[in-house]
Amino acid sequence: MSTGSAYLTVAGLGIDVVYKDIKNLHISVYPPVGRVRVAAPHRIDEDTIRLAIVQRLPWIKKQREQLQNADRQTERRMISGETHYVWGERLRLDASRTGRSLVNVAGKTLWLTTPRDYSDEQRRAVLDRWYRKELKEAVPPLLEKWQPIVGEDVSTFVVRKMKTKWGTCQTASRAIWLNPELAKKNPRCLEYIVVHELVHLIERAHNQRFTELMDKHLPDWRARRDELNEAPLADEDWS
Repeated sequence: MSTGSAYLTVAGLGIDVVYKDIKNLHISVYPPVGRVRVAAPHRIDEDTIRLAIVQRLPWIKKQREQLQNADRQTERRMISGETHYVWGERLRLDASRTGRSLVNVAGKTLWLTTPRDYSDEQRRAVLDRWYRKELKEAVPPLLEKWQPIVGEDVSTFVVRKMKTKWGTCQTASRAIWLNPELAKKNPRCLEYIVVHELVHLIERAHNQRFTELMDKHLPDWRARRDELNEAPLADEDWS
């Protein structure tokens, strides 16, 4: 099937357009943050696509709102046997050990050691701090690699919980914020977000220039983005 792609901004929304050998235009909204994608026949021009998006804006906004307000994960009780993700790997939690707070990975097991009297909330806090530590250690090598390639430097990076974003940048302070949930995803996804935010220091909008810069520096960025957005959003029972 012959394909092509484009990027549009309509009513403040970034729209991915994929041209295919199909008869009709299709609009889709993807989790977790409501990415909008249009599959369009080659014969349809940009104005027609924009009109179709405008006509479906109420539906698109409703879908995005539902996705962004949805619970992202089933609440974990921090007991042995639960499934957790670390850098894209599905691991089984073992919380049977007691002692000084410690988290480590061995094979397919995520070991969580905490004092015997710790509550579920306290165990969760220990694990959350560990995820943040993992992310903070993974980012500097990526910045060292990509800052000279993109040609932009950041003043600092912050690991901050965000409800609907994997990352964002503050152009005035030249700081980037990264969601600690990225430590649960494939490292390729973190690299995509780092490059994405560095490029935003050059071009703030998701426009054609932004797309061209991403294509230049990270040609497979769309595949990485899709991998991130399609990664498991909820913890699963181990079976």
